[in-house]
Order: sequence, then C-alpha cells, then structure tokens
Amino acid sequence: MTMENNLKPEERLDELHRNGYVIIQNPKKFCFGMDAVLLSGFAKVKQGELALDLGTGTGIIPILLEAKTEGEHFTGLEIQEESADMAARSVALNQLEDRITIVTGDMKDASALFGASSFDVITTNPPYMIGNHGISSENRAKAIARHEILCTLEDVLAESAKLLRPKGRFYMVHRPFRLAEIMSKMTACGLEPKRMQLVYPFVDKEPNMVLIEGLRGGNSRLYVEKPLIVYQRPGVYTDEIYEIYGY
Repeated sequence: MTMENNLKPEERLDELHRNGYVIIQNPKKFCFGMDAVLLSGFAKVKQGELALDLGTGTGIIPILLEAKTEGEHFTGLEIQEESADMAARSVALNQLEDRITIVTGDMKDASALFGASSFDVITTNPPYMIGNHGISSENRAKAIARHEILCTLEDVLAESAKLLRPKGRFYMVHRPFRLAEIMSKMTACGLEPKRMQLVYPFVDKEPNMVLIEGLRGGNSRLYVEKPLIVYQRPGVYTDEIYEIYGY
C-alpha cells in the first residue's frame, strides 16, 4: 500500500523534517501547531525511559520525541477516535509500531488504563481555554483540542502525578495567562515546577506560550531558562526555532 492509499478523504501527508518521518493530518479537523513542536524540543526522554503523551491528537509529540531522544518506548493517549486513528496510521507509515503505541481513551482514566507509577516521562499539550473563553464556534474536534470540554487542567495534573514514577518528569506547554494557576496546581498535585521557558513571537512582544517541566516529589527550586524568540522578523524564524524544527 502506498502512502497516498493510506489517506482518507480530506487528509494530507505532511513531512516532519526528522528521519524522513511524515504525519497524517486533516486540516478541517485539527492540525498540530508550533506549541507541540516546541514541547518536543523542551522535553527530555533519556535512554531506557518510557514516555506517555496525554491528549496526543494525531501523534505529533511521540513521533518527534522518538526521532529526537533515546527513550525506549512512547505511548500516545487520545480520546477522539478519528485523531487516534490518524496517529496510529502515521506510526505505521513511519514503521514505528515497535517504538510507539497509540491508545484511544480518556486521560481522566489514564492511571487506571496504564497503572500508577508506570512512566518516567509525561508530556502534554492540553486545552488552554477555560470553558467558553476564546472562540468556541469551531467544529467539535477543534473545540475539544482547544477548550477544557472533556478535561481540565486539574485532570491533566492529577493523572500525571499518578502515572509518573517517583522523580518522574512532567512536561507541558500552556499559556502564560494561566501561569499562576498552573504553578499552584502543579505543586498541590506533587509535581514540583523545576524548569520554565517563556516563548515570545517577537523580541518586543509579550510571551504567548510557556514551557514547564515538573518533577514528581521534587524539592522547591525553579530554573528559568532564557526566553525563546520565534521570529527574527515577520516570516523568518530565529536560529533556535529552525534548529527545533530540524530545518
């Protein structure tokens, strides 16, 4: 079967510029954004470690982490069956079935599905918007990905704390406007914030993303990395962004 034959109506095949990997996406549903790519550059998965991506969508983060890190195995959990199906087909297209597993399920049930203390690393690019904050008129697939319809920040953090082994690492990309809430809720769940990086679209603009690393059962000490600037000028990425993307 050719790559094109594996596509369903309205789907497309995008190159990832890593190891020749590709990913199946449907632009009418939901396509991964820069936030997922930046998280894959921020997260660290060491040799022999097991990683789980909560709300994996079309599987972009496990596929990129498999390409970029020495982790032993990567799992993606996704509640939307259509997205999970695209993720599984992308894994198969890249011949990564022995390295990446895609599971259809609810992240609120993740610790029951996989068992407590079963992963060394958790990554997540969760819905940013609370309820109807922002635009909610998109189709349901996009709304679920962007708004806390099926899960809340508390759900993500509580399940991650259960899923991680002691001293396991948690990586998340989110929005700076919720940073105070994120920090307090991470600490309350036993995920101590250890590393943070703010992402700015331009050097003279406000940050629009934050990358956070937490440690299950860690001590209270936070390292703030230098800011990550996306664009040198309109349409031209900074060297750091080109490096993360692999161009």
